[in-house]
Amino acid sequence: MTPAHLHLLLNHVPTIGFGLGLGLFGASLLGKSEDLKRASFVIFFIIALLALPAYLTGDAASFVLQDEASVSQDVVAAHKDAAMLALVPMEITGLLAWFALWRFRRWHLTAIMVMSLLTFGLMARAGNFGGEVRHPEILAEGVSAATPEWPRAAAAGAAFVLDYPWVWPISEIFHFVGLCLLFGVVLLVNLRMLGFITGVAFADMNRLMPWAMLGLTINIVTGMLFFLASPDQYTQNTAFAWKMGAILLGGLTLLYPAMVSESDSETRTPTAISRVVGAASVCLWVGVIFLGRFLPYIGSE
Repeated sequence: MTPAHLHLLLNHVPTIGFGLGLGLFGASLLGKSEDLKRASFVIFFIIALLALPAYLTGDAASFVLQDEASVSQDVVAAHKDAAMLALVPMEITGLLAWFALWRFRRWHLTAIMVMSLLTFGLMARAGNFGGEVRHPEILAEGVSAATPEWPRAAAAGAAFVLDYPWVWPISEIFHFVGLCLLFGVVLLVNLRMLGFITGVAFADMNRLMPWAMLGLTINIVTGMLFFLASPDQYTQNTAFAWKMGAILLGGLTLLYPAMVSESDSETRTPTAISRVVGAASVCLWVGVIFLGRFLPYIGSE
């Protein structure tokens, strides 16, 4: 299975997933159900994570199609730009959903509703361009595929990195700082979940988690800048695929501390599930660090 195959499997997940999340979110507001509300937040966060490999594998698919005479590269570029434009609010929605799970505030409802509706609309737009890549029959007779010049989010991001020599090294610095924030906090929280740290209450330790999310946000932003500047360097590297898999699974483990932060039964004494999640989280993020460091040396094709 190639990254292009993975893109075919994942490309509808963000749109359909966000539609499901929106449906649950709306039902929770109408029925005043806290369980449905939290379920919608979980879905928003998971879909935000899955959107990353969906976008990255899209670049791999475009690499495969670059020599296809029947495929318009202008439409491919429009699809890529539209997908990047949708990815930004999608990640913001996922971040807001995580914070709503961790410590709910009234303004979270309005912010998540606005961002999720915006994301859903932009994802539908990106999906429409994606359909035109391989399905010209969806166009009306005599109508050519639309290739808007604005907003070209992916092209603008790539130009920003390539046109200014200082962007890449500065991004490397922030990428390292973000990784230190993320792994440092996750390690402390997971050691508490594993029972190695006993002198501090889990609720107190868990207050550090927003710093981990800040680190994750920094790494996603800087990582996407690296990718936009040189996508083939990553899509043609199998170690990068393994790294993204580890990031996806590691990101899922961040849900657990957010969801149990106010549960007394989980925070006083580590349970079996706490130990499993804690051990898995540490191993996964160590794997992310290892694979990221050795990307230039392993997996290149």
